[in-house]
Amino acid sequence: MSLNKKNSRPIRVNGAEFRWTISPAMHQITFVAESSDVKGRKIEVLIDSDINSFWVEFPNVEDLNLKIITPKDAENIITQALKRGWLISEKGPPMRFEFKNETLEIMSKH
Repeated sequence: MSLNKKNSRPIRVNGAEFRWTISPAMHQITFVAESSDVKGRKIEVLIDSDINSFWVEFPNVEDLNLKIITPKDAENIITQALKRGWLISEKGPPMRFEFKNETLEIMSKH
């Protein structure tokens, strides 16, 4: 199933069109991206972030990791995923990564 245009953002990376979105979870967020032109495999990237705990912990937020994903981060993640073997036209389950210290790491399959 492709990303909903209403709830995702477009981005152009190296001349190709992609769509991306963020899904919240406790203590992390999930970045999801896919090609806008080719129906194939998505990427899912887990990112440590306490951004969803902000209002729960307010005003004691100084110890929270308030990482948010900017369009520049989205471009960086997509570029790294392509270099690490993401084939946008390949069919199959999403390719899963972790984003740590601005570096994309492939998650093991187990």
